[in-house]
Amino acid sequence: MTKYYDTKIEGFKIRYANESDVSLILKFIKELADYEGLLNEVVATEEILMESLFEKKQAQVIIGEYNGQPAGFALFFHNFSTFLGRANLYLEDLYVDPAFRGKGLGKTMLACLGTIAVERGCGRLDWWCLDWNKTSIDFYLQMGAKPMDEWTVYRVDGENLPKLAQMM
Repeated sequence: MTKYYDTKIEGFKIRYANESDVSLILKFIKELADYEGLLNEVVATEEILMESLFEKKQAQVIIGEYNGQPAGFALFFHNFSTFLGRANLYLEDLYVDPAFRGKGLGKTMLACLGTIAVERGCGRLDWWCLDWNKTSIDFYLQMGAKPMDEWTVYRVDGENLPKLAQMM
């Protein structure tokens, strides 16, 4: 049975994604990547998402539906804070289809992630935002988020990841 989170917005419900949503999730990922100017970096396929999300359960997705139509998604997973001694939620992507923007759906989806974090006893909810995305930054600040600008994000990927692994 599908679990829905009812919201204060009439006609808007949020549910956990299931295997039949894989093509929708990939569509939303590509739309978000296109908006961010990063579509050429998307290598995810339906097969990869099926394995990662539903077989290995490496992340979870919630889908926002407005009057029964898919309106957006959020992909998240747990990380861990050694300082807090407990898990947190990490939001990888939050996207609302442009046709549904301006209705408070993104805010409600972020609030749903807050609900999930509280239900699971998480210490915090974290995410990254591109520094040029002023619209999103302003939105996040209004939601009570604070930038962690004293931290620098580092990444090892591509050919450097196997090179790092070989250093062991």
